[in-house]
Amino acid sequence: MKPLIALLFLVTSALAETTGDVRDVRVLRTAEQEPRAALLGQPSIATWKEKHHVVAYQKGIAGKMDMGSIDAVVSSDDGTTWSIPSTIFDHEQRHGAMQFGYCNAVLYKPPGQEVLWCFAMRCPLNYADSEDSHLAAAYSGDGGSSWNPVELAMHYTGPLVILGEIQRIMENGQPLYLLPAHRNTKRADPLGQREHFVLRSTSLLDWHLGGYVPQPEPGKIFLHEGQIAVINEQQHLKMVMRTSAEGRKGGLADGGALDPPRAWSSTSTDGGKTWSIAQEEPDLWNTVSEAWFGQSQAGGQLYVYNDGPARSRMTLRYKVKPANGTWSDERTFFDAGIHNSYPSLIEIAPGEYRAVWDSGDAKRHRRSIRFGKLTL
Repeated sequence: MKPLIALLFLVTSALAETTGDVRDVRVLRTAEQEPRAALLGQPSIATWKEKHHVVAYQKGIAGKMDMGSIDAVVSSDDGTTWSIPSTIFDHEQRHGAMQFGYCNAVLYKPPGQEVLWCFAMRCPLNYADSEDSHLAAAYSGDGGSSWNPVELAMHYTGPLVILGEIQRIMENGQPLYLLPAHRNTKRADPLGQREHFVLRSTSLLDWHLGGYVPQPEPGKIFLHEGQIAVINEQQHLKMVMRTSAEGRKGGLADGGALDPPRAWSSTSTDGGKTWSIAQEEPDLWNTVSEAWFGQSQAGGQLYVYNDGPARSRMTLRYKVKPANGTWSDERTFFDAGIHNSYPSLIEIAPGEYRAVWDSGDAKRHRRSIRFGKLTL
């Protein structure tokens, strides 16, 4: 009877892992494999070439809210197997008299170039959290197996938080790269600021400030961690942002979820130089958690998010909006009775996505990195 019980347990576990529309789910790395890491979270995915994917993620430091090192793993068989990690940014490495903590990796491979970029946030290691970070970068020329740090030429010099993916458009006959970011300096400074904006670059090395996102009533809503999509042939942009109500204590999201709990969006028709007044997306749920928003090659839009109350971050859901259509009903992306958050997706063929996110268990957040496949 014991072998039968064990078999039933394995079958039940496999079914739990595949609850939802995402398939071929793999666990890339767990906290048990990283005994010194306080958490594993905020993954990003990029495709180097066909079936060759790279995933970067954060290894948190005990005693810090969201700072640590950033590692990468590689798959050359479309996610079936994954390499041992390589280090992109190491918080133990000294830079003269300073050490830095890192957070929120953003991978990007420019079309037609044999180079893969990783952008992240960097701040002095003595800080309590990463809200007052600056932009850091490294590149790989071998598909994510090794990484070389790069010092950027920053024409925007203030603190920032990044998480959304880089988008590429054409301006005056040359590529222009757009990186969404926000500023949250209220945690350490009661007179600090919370503003969402976009950085622009023609080289990925030098970054200039684009436009800020205005609000109908400044100071009422904290817009952060936006995701940009290029929504038509005229290269108009739409950015969907995570939201929370402004609170009085100065923390990350003191005011909790909005009422009703919705994502907000803004658009740009001039390459991110100016943005429309932000407005509510009545069909897109958001309760103070990062969601993924993108435009498919077929012209539809996809939104992947956490349902439930503020910061519960259990089930991942998604909605689809066909070209010239309306948002679909809610569908289940992944639900296994455990914590899940920070989804990141890449479209490798029309309607065919590869996804990563971080998972925990029934009580804890961010204990592993998962990979899966989604077909629309």
